[in-house]
Parts: sequence; structure tokens; C-alpha cells
Amino acid sequence: MHSHAPQVGVIVIGHNDAAHVTTAVRSALAQGPAVREVVAVDDCSTDDSVELLERLAASEPRVKVVRRRVNSGGCGSPRNTGLDRVTSPYVMFLDSDDVLPPGAVDALLGAATGADAEVAGGLCVRRELPQGREVPWEAGLYAGHAVYENPAQRPRLVHDTLCVNKLYRTDFLRDHGIRFPEGRFPYEDFVFTARVLAAAPRIALVPDRVYIWHVRRSAGRLSISLDRAGITNWLARTEACRLAYDILLGAGQKELARAARGKFLEHELRMYVRELGLRDARYQRAWWAHTRSCLAEYDASDWTQHPAAPGRLIGRVVLASPEPRDLPRLRDLASRPARLLPPYAHTPDGTPVWSPDLPQLTLEPLLTRPIRHLPLAVDAELRPRARGALLRLRLHELYGRVAQAGPQALDVEWRCRETGREAGPRTTVALTPGDGVWSAATTVRWAGFEAGTWDLRLRVRFRGGAYREVTACVLPGAAPLRRRAVVSARHAVVLVHPYLTHSGTPALRMAMGLRGVMTVARGRMRRLLHCH
Repeated sequence: MHSHAPQVGVIVIGHNDAAHVTTAVRSALAQGPAVREVVAVDDCSTDDSVELLERLAASEPRVKVVRRRVNSGGCGSPRNTGLDRVTSPYVMFLDSDDVLPPGAVDALLGAATGADAEVAGGLCVRRELPQGREVPWEAGLYAGHAVYENPAQRPRLVHDTLCVNKLYRTDFLRDHGIRFPEGRFPYEDFVFTARVLAAAPRIALVPDRVYIWHVRRSAGRLSISLDRAGITNWLARTEACRLAYDILLGAGQKELARAARGKFLEHELRMYVRELGLRDARYQRAWWAHTRSCLAEYDASDWTQHPAAPGRLIGRVVLASPEPRDLPRLRDLASRPARLLPPYAHTPDGTPVWSPDLPQLTLEPLLTRPIRHLPLAVDAELRPRARGALLRLRLHELYGRVAQAGPQALDVEWRCRETGREAGPRTTVALTPGDGVWSAATTVRWAGFEAGTWDLRLRVRFRGGAYREVTACVLPGAAPLRRRAVVSARHAVVLVHPYLTHSGTPALRMAMGLRGVMTVARGRMRRLLHCH
């Protein structure tokens, strides 16, 4: 760990978060002497947040408490308030319900000063609570140390829209007038990050974990990024993406602007399409109409770059139809990895197309896309057995590309979502060719599972050593997935609950023992009472 003179100000913002805000501030103070000040900006809370912060400030001279008199309704205004008050040469941002891991400031400050960079970034980890599962954010960007003279050297930087996993030179932000949108502006990070990149800073990246983003899905009030049920969320997100594009293009950063539109298609569009089938018809129509108007602004170059990428295919379907259509099929195409379900239509001359009534929407790029990137479709069926289940899998042909690659086997594993553990060793089963499909079957034994949520993961192995990671889907009309209570020598009873994720992939929830079964029963009863 490096030892640095006090040079960093950490701006902590919060509103009615008395349960967590002092933990956030303490995590900033614990970074050591490099932190000169912690500016805690309270956005007019009505709980005990201010009292707790002032009590902490009384014993810690580095803490400055600033209370806004009127709630802004967003995150941008309190961060701007903090920027106005900070006096340190470098600045970071921290939300009240998150924390900085040990060594974060030293890692970023060392990178910034060592490379004479205006911006330094590190790895953010999303921690799902209460389970504790951690998912790295844009891990590919932070695989190692790197320095870029201009962000255009690494267009992927537009995908990391977070402001909290970075250290900024304070005078760089002030000299370029870089601030957050004021007031209630969801996705303010998108605009702020675009303004930073538009100013063409020298950027240093480190592989260190520098931010822990707590995701509390069971919270009474969901965060903006998780609360996607209303159409206003999509309107806000598309507006933030449009502004980010305009900022980058206006600054002459054409490559970054094009990358921003690619990000919208391959990230935002796919994320919301995966959930579109969960919304009512009114939402779907509003979403579809608004998305078409957004995509109508794109030019030819936005579509010709990576034309077979799933987000671009989805966007072309939306543009080609005035009304919502093919939502289950689009959901599967939006999955990660993508799946293109049959039927596979052709024009009379043999050109692959999305459907017979959309012959102008060709799928010809799939004929040349590498097999490892094709949206292969595998459907799954779980048939109960005494102490497990029979898992049947079928790999579908895709315009001749699958047969051409020579599928040989499927690697099958169940992985625990909370711990990352596997249920027993990975199983490899041979694929048997049929009429346009390749079939395989394997036995799933419940004895190898622990309590938790288990995701099915597959890898198709082809002739010559090529492979493709895929996920399975359950086709319409398949036998319904039902809960089963299974006698267990180890746990007395195991409750097995097969279900479908938002992406249509099969998963398992396992509850062990009588206590686990009773916990599930109580939770189900609470949900039923809540619904009524």
C-alpha cells in the first residue's frame, strides 16, 4: 500500500439513509491519511441522518456536514453541492448506502499521480444483499493497469457510466465546467461521464477493487437503476443516453459517440427488452413507440457496425414494425448469451429473414458470424424422478451453421447464484443428431445441491475444439415447472422449486430441511396476503 499526503476529498451524498450513511463516511475515513476531507452532503433528510453525521463530525475534523435546505429529488444536485465545497486537489464520489473498500483511495491516487492523469478508474463490484453475491462491473476494462492519452483510444470506456469508481483532478472538473445535471434527473452519471470523456482527459486504470456498490433488491424503496417498472424510467434512460451522445459528438469525439450508440443497443435496449413481457399492454405500446422514435435518429453507420449483434437485430425489428411483436422471441435474443429461437424463415430465394412478413429484415450476417458468437438456441425440459430429474436438452439448427460446425457434446453444470459453487462435477453428454436438432439427456440428482438459487449453464462443443457458451430456454407448451418436496437422508426434506428467470432460462431454488421449507412457506404466504 502506498503512503500519500492528504490530497483527496470524498463527497458522500445521502437522503433519509440514517441506517447506512455513517458506515459510508467511515469507509472513506478508513482510507487513511490520503483523504484530506469527507464532505457529507445531506439532501434535506427527514430522518436522523444529519444528527448522526454531525455527531461523527464532532469527533472527526476531516468530516464536513452540508445540509441542503430543499430536497433535489436526485443525485446530481447534492454532488454539485459537494464539488462547490471540496478543497482537495482530487475528488471522489460515494453514495450513502455503499462503501469504499480498504486501499481504494491509495490505488487510485497512486495511478493518477504516477501517470499524471486527470482521471483514474478502478473496479466496482456490485454486491447483492443480503446474499452477498458479488458481480464485477465492466471487468474487462479493469483487467490490468493501463494509461490512455485520450479516451478515444479505448471506446469501451463509454460503457462504464459510473462516476463513483473514479478519482478526478478537481481543477480538471472546474476548468471544463464539468458538473452533474441538476434536480431530479435519473441516470445523471451518464451525462457526467460523457462530459468527462468529451474533455479528453488522460486516464489511468487499475485492476484494484475501489468501490462496493450495494444492491438491495428487497429494500422498501428501490434505487433508480432497479426501479424499471414504469415507462418514465425508460424515458429518463433514453434521454440520458441521447444527451451523452450529443455531448460526445459535439466535442468531436465521433468514435466515442458511435460507441455510445452501440452501448445503447447492446446494453440498455437488451436489458429492457428482457423485461418487456412482464409489463402490461399499455406499457409495451408506449415503450415500443418511444423506442422507435429514438432509433429513427440513428444513421446507417450505427447499424452496419456489427450488424449481427443481438441489440442491432432487436433494434431493426422494432423499427420495422409499428406495433409490439414477437416479444418472447426478442426476449431470448436479448438474453446473455443471446438465443434466436425457431422458426427460421427464408425468402423464396433462400435469404434468411426474421419472419415471412418482414422479408426486408434479413439475417444474412449470421451466415458469416463466427460460431462462438452465434445466438444458438437450446431448449430444456425437466422431468421429475424420485430423487432428481431427467434433464432433456435440444440444440437447434441455425441456417445450416450448426451442422457446418459439427456439434459433438454439451457440458452441463448447475451453479449457485449466491456462492458460485457447482452442484457436483460438470457433466459432459453426447449430442445425437435428429431432424434439425441435436439431443442430449442427463440426470440431475438433488443430493448434490445446497440451499440457494441454481442457474443452468451449458457449453456446446464442436468439431475441432470450438465451443460456444449458451443458456437454455423452455419452449411454449412444455410441461409446467412445479415445486416438489423430496425426502432426503441428509436434510429430511428438500423443497425443489424450478422456475423461469426474466430471460426465460430455467433455474432452481432449493430449500433444505423443515426450517428451510417453513421459511419458503411463510414467504409465499406474505406475498399472497400482500397481493390481496
